[in-house]
Amino acid sequence: MNLPDIIGSAGVAMILIAFILNLMQVISTKNFWYILMNFFGAGLACYASVLLKYVPFIILEATWTSVSLGALINHFRRRT
Repeated sequence: MNLPDIIGSAGVAMILIAFILNLMQVISTKNFWYILMNFFGAGLACYASVLLKYVPFIILEATWTSVSLGALINHFRRRT
């Protein structure tokens, strides 16, 4: 495995763990950890896609990261 594979695999694993935990009703989509795993997972997957120069997934993962960042911001706004 090369570096982009390792980074991308870690990112995708985070996204999938969050998804599975949500499906099993362990955490909700509004849970801080769910949002954080999506943010960092998508960010890592996006970075791996940049290293591979694979534009479709750069767009997908950059969007996913941005939406997750928005959810994180909303999470902290609700708490204050």
